[in-house]
Amino acid sequence: MEKILAHYGDAWVWCAFDPVNKLLPVVVVGKRTKKNAKKLVTKLDEVTDDTIPFFTSDELRHYEGALLETYGTVQEVARKTGTRGRPPKPKLIPPPELRYAQVVKKREKGRVVSIDTAIIFGDPEEVKKLLAASSSSKNINTSFVERNNLTMRQSSRRLARGGNGFSKELCKLESQLYLASGYYHFVKTHLGLREKVIDGPRRRRRRTPALAAQITNHIWSTKELLVYRVP
Repeated sequence: MEKILAHYGDAWVWCAFDPVNKLLPVVVVGKRTKKNAKKLVTKLDEVTDDTIPFFTSDELRHYEGALLETYGTVQEVARKTGTRGRPPKPKLIPPPELRYAQVVKKREKGRVVSIDTAIIFGDPEEVKKLLAASSSSKNINTSFVERNNLTMRQSSRRLARGGNGFSKELCKLESQLYLASGYYHFVKTHLGLREKVIDGPRRRRRRTPALAAQITNHIWSTKELLVYRVP
């Protein structure tokens, strides 16, 4: 029974979200395990440049290890003088540019009674500077990804709560999410991404997340998305 439950039943949708351009660069479907946390962070590292993002999340313990395994550097541990036995194993240490903070919610009887924050990696003063210079938020929070979760539920019946349109297989859910993600990034315009126009009939130009991030140079049609041949 335990082996069956490991493959079937509840599945979580892991997301990495960019609040500036409203991008959803990585989606992983699976249980809330260390393996899937590592998969999420590894895939994010593969699709981004050499700059390490400023990470925030809830208090799930697996994120800390996944970030350290992906971005950490190996440091040799010196043997203490006069000791015998095997030399100590090397350990992973976070680089100075890795900054990660958590939103910690305290619950009582299923309700949130207080919200606190904790800086896991990075100098607290550097984190404060990053927040002060941020164009999206001045506080450590997870509200952007939570709002995106609502957008995903509204655009996918498979994620709607209390419905009968849920997926019976993980591969089917993943395929549907990739299609919905393509529509979200390239076709659907976002009010929060409107750009001021100096000359033209409109004061603000509509943009999609892909257009805002300069992944494309125009707003796609649904037909263009469906017939696009992926390299």
